[in-house]
Amino acid sequence: MTVDGHSLRIGVLGGTFDPPQNGHISVAQAVFDRLKLDQVIFVPAGDPWQKSEEASPVQRAEMVKLAIAGYDNFSLNTVDIDRSGPTYTVDTLRELATQYPGSELFFILGDEAFEGIQSWKSYEDLVGLATFVVVSRHGTQPEVPAKLSPSVNLLEISVLPISSTLCRERIAAGLSLDGLVPGTVAKYVEEHQLYRRNA
Repeated sequence: MTVDGHSLRIGVLGGTFDPPQNGHISVAQAVFDRLKLDQVIFVPAGDPWQKSEEASPVQRAEMVKLAIAGYDNFSLNTVDIDRSGPTYTVDTLRELATQYPGSELFFILGDEAFEGIQSWKSYEDLVGLATFVVVSRHGTQPEVPAKLSPSVNLLEISVLPISSTLCRERIAAGLSLDGLVPGTVAKYVEEHQLYRRNA
C-alpha cells in the first residue's frame, strides 16, 4: 500500500489489552514519532497462547477502540479476533501483509516479551514479515537471536510504569484507575463490571 509514491510505514502493536492502558498509548505514540510512521494499528489477541485473558475478545476490542479514539494515526484491527484458533504472531503478520500490500510493517513489543521470542511459533519466519521494534524500559539491551538481528530495531523509551495486571488488581481491590487508563476505558470497565473478583 503506497501513498503519494511511498510505501506506508505501519506500526503493529499487538497484545491482550486486558484492559488497554495509558502505557500502551504512550509506547505507540513514542514509536510513531521516533520512526516517523504513517500509522499504528492496535491488534488485540483473539486466543493468546501464552496468556489467559479475563475480558472477552469483543470487550477488549471495544476498549481499544475507545482508548484510541481521537488519535488520527491510530486504528483498531481485529484480524486476530476474527481468526479462529490460537493467536500466533507469524499468522498475524502474514495476514496484515495481505491487508496492507506493499507496506512496511514494524512490529512493536517490549523487551521482556522479546526475550522469549525463540519460543514463538515459526519465529525464524518473522524476519521477512516485519521489522521488530523492541522497546526497552529498563535501560538494558536484550539479546537478539542471530536469525533476527537484521530486522530488529532497539528503542529505549521512557514508558509509564503501568501494566494491565496492575489495572486489574486495582479494580479487584476497588481502587481508582485515574491516570492509568483513558477515561472512556474506565467508564466501560465500570459499566460492564469487568475484573471484579465476584463478577
